[in-house]
Amino acid sequence: MTTNDNISKAAEIISKAKKIVAFTGAGISAESGIPPFRGENGIWNKYDPDSLDIDYYYRHTKESWKVIKEIFFDFFNNNEIKPNPGHYVLAEWEKEGKLKCVITQNIDDLHRIAGNKVVHEFHGNSSRFVCKQCDAVYPLKEIKITEEPALCPRCGHLLKPDFIFFGEGIPQDAYQNSVEAANDCDVFIIIGTSGQVSPANMIPGIAKRKGAIIIEINRDRSLYTDYITDIFLQGKAGEILPKLKIRNQGSNHTPSNY
Repeated sequence: MTTNDNISKAAEIISKAKKIVAFTGAGISAESGIPPFRGENGIWNKYDPDSLDIDYYYRHTKESWKVIKEIFFDFFNNNEIKPNPGHYVLAEWEKEGKLKCVITQNIDDLHRIAGNKVVHEFHGNSSRFVCKQCDAVYPLKEIKITEEPALCPRCGHLLKPDFIFFGEGIPQDAYQNSVEAANDCDVFIIIGTSGQVSPANMIPGIAKRKGAIIIEINRDRSLYTDYITDIFLQGKAGEILPKLKIRNQGSNHTPSNY
């Protein structure tokens, strides 16, 4: 079946769906200019992953902070990084009541910026800080980023970016909400993820076992493609999702925000 045939088939399934869940990975963020952590041009080819180990962060804070600042605050959280058309389609589907939620492995907050309200952040979010001493939570805009590690304005304790470091567990609420969503959807869309990162990679299988139709949008075949995927759409999410949106509306209208 050709890609166009698959797009038509996927669009028809989406038009009839009652509860869609989107499951996103680094691929959709890469289209907005954020490099993936793994792979040929991944961040871990430039930086030592141990820099983001939670024990290392507390034992060698200045060394770890230097890497964190370069990756997440000098680059990720700048005005040049914006949602792409794929993000906006998912936000519109939620507004229409068709999309139940987004489960994301990304920490860049682009889904919320695009307009999604129900986002289960499997690996946390780089646009917040948390104090493990007094439990205060601060949005990034309230914290001045300098060469020195950020301290809690309330108690003076070291702040931690609110994403998951190596050695930390997945947030229980994000995990539980993701499992519940996968158990209660009729269409599950895998977007821009290879399926290599555990335990997030187990979520699509839950949806499949509950009878959901699995639509996969990836530039390359993944661990899911020949295992649980029903319809494979090869390409960029920012190009394919708008085609599904347009066909679903039955017109040549270009979705807003593009």
